[in-house]
Formats: sequence, structure tokens, C-alpha cells
Amino acid sequence: MRQNLTKKEIVNSIYMQLGFSKKLIENLLEDIFEVLFDSLKQKGKVKISNFGTFILRHKKSRIGRNPKTKKETLISERNVILFKPSKYFKNKINNVE
Repeated sequence: MRQNLTKKEIVNSIYMQLGFSKKLIENLLEDIFEVLFDSLKQKGKVKISNFGTFILRHKKSRIGRNPKTKKETLISERNVILFKPSKYFKNKINNVE
């Protein structure tokens, strides 16, 4: 079962921990995302210490196939974002100290 984490849930969690206004926290979160997006566009790679690295990779156009109909279609070229978690992040997820 997949569960999404929304911005509203993040804002509420920070609000409960710190007590700042929700509007201030929401603005701060938006600013963090903007810095992340802008840095990724300009540099192609963003490393956040103890979290992981976001990498922007360009994919060329290619021919894809619909598995149901077997019909071939052209998949356009695009940029994709890859995420590589840090060692600390992996250890935290696996409860390794």
C-alpha cells in the first residue's frame, strides 16, 4: 500500500514540533523546494549532506511499445531526476547505528 506524504502533513509535523506559524513554515518549505529546483536546473546535481544526491539526467527520444496493444509510439526526449540516498540515510532506514 502506497502512502503519499503531503506538504500539508510536513507543515503540520513541523508546526507540532516547533510551534511556528503554519504560514511561515509553508513559505519556508516552498523556499527550500525552489532552491533545490533552481540548483538542480543550473548545476545538474544537488547533494544534501546526510540525505542524498539528486542528479538531473537527459534521456533521448526512443520508440516504446504499449504492452497491451503492442502498438509502437515515440517517447519524447526529457530530463529525469535520479536520487541516490546517502550512507547515513540508508543506515537510518535499516536501523543500523
